[in-house]
Amino acid sequence: MGSAEDDHLPKKQTHKSINGQTKYKLKLLFLIILTNLLTIYIFTGPSLNLHPILKNTINDSPFPAFGSTSLLQELSATKKELETSRSQIKVLHQQLKSTNQLVTELLAQLNLLNQSINRSTDSTLPNFNDLLDDLSNEAKLGLGPHKLPLGLSPRSRTDEVYPSVGGGCLMYKEDLAQYMTYNVGKECPVDDVFAQRLMLKGCEPLPIRRCHPKAPAGYVEPTPLPKSLWSTPPDTSIIWDPYTCKNYSCLIERRKFPGFYDCKDCFDLQFREKTRWQFDNGGLDFGMDQVLSTRSQGTIRIGLDIGGGVGTFAARMKERNVTIITTSMNLDGPFNSFIASRGLISMHVGVSQRLPFFQNTLDIVHSMHILSNWIPDTMLELIMYDIYRVLRPGGLFWLDHFFCLGTQLNATYVPMLERVGFKKLRWKAGMKLDRGIDKNEWYFSALLEKPMS
Repeated sequence: MGSAEDDHLPKKQTHKSINGQTKYKLKLLFLIILTNLLTIYIFTGPSLNLHPILKNTINDSPFPAFGSTSLLQELSATKKELETSRSQIKVLHQQLKSTNQLVTELLAQLNLLNQSINRSTDSTLPNFNDLLDDLSNEAKLGLGPHKLPLGLSPRSRTDEVYPSVGGGCLMYKEDLAQYMTYNVGKECPVDDVFAQRLMLKGCEPLPIRRCHPKAPAGYVEPTPLPKSLWSTPPDTSIIWDPYTCKNYSCLIERRKFPGFYDCKDCFDLQFREKTRWQFDNGGLDFGMDQVLSTRSQGTIRIGLDIGGGVGTFAARMKERNVTIITTSMNLDGPFNSFIASRGLISMHVGVSQRLPFFQNTLDIVHSMHILSNWIPDTMLELIMYDIYRVLRPGGLFWLDHFFCLGTQLNATYVPMLERVGFKKLRWKAGMKLDRGIDKNEWYFSALLEKPMS
């Protein structure tokens, strides 16, 4: 089977031959025009001198010497020269007429060639409307484009806008069509798990829908701050349909039973969550106060926790007057709702999405466990560069318990962080032993700085 490059080779050769023919015809046209211009110059310029009729005069008289043989000869010669000039001018007019016809034909052929090239180029690159084929009207409405009501915008230099929807959505048209199937203005389907599955495939962000989410029955006002930071919210605060557990008691108790769950014990705020980042053991566990002390007091004010579970890192930072936004996914648990119930800010986004912050704005970015070797190396490096982008100069990147194999530690991840440009303030590595030393599994924790210049 041929490669993709072989498939495009005939098109490339065709374009090259077309361009060669066009260049040849343009050269020919240039030579013809140049020849004609030279001819015009020869026969109309100063080099064309007619013999004066009155060359011979008698006693400087202005009248011709009648009966003079030489005068008749000169008149005859002049007449012949005039006839020759007229004949040459007639030929020149014919040549110019032919040149004009040739130019017209060349322009027509060039126009046809441009149209052919555009058609061949467009056939290999589908336009946006082609990508929306087979989607419902509601899906097309959600994906756009939408014309700007005031016409062309001088800022964006366009008269239309496309909603921000992940390109991965168009790779899963059947799923996207299902997600966009609902009664407009009515209650949305309870399809949180399905929607999140689309997000994890790269369809992020999802298109906006014109329906209302199901509201919890018996909803009550949330617990006020600061008590809410360490309180379990009432069961009536969320919709439990998408989850295995149907109340918070179930979520708290499942740490005692076998089975794999993401952040299995983190809904129990009186268990391990209560002591996270409170103490510095000199190893992999960095203390929050020790990290903050590396900057001048009060200069760590805002930040981001990537994959922050139930928001405990943000809660501890809030106690220190630092505002942290937590990103989290609802993996068989209402993580985002739980974060919000604590009076903290949550964002339902995955690691593949570009961070929705402007460059050089955040004081600190933290991530525990979520950034690890399960992410493809190239994608992980892109994430690291994006973290570098949003951190201000002198900002901190706290990479907490990064999991990898021993063979990857110095060969892959240390060079990656150096390429991105972070400066090491603190670095600790330790072997993960719960599955045996032969697995060669490691954690490392790092406190990194974006250089000031």
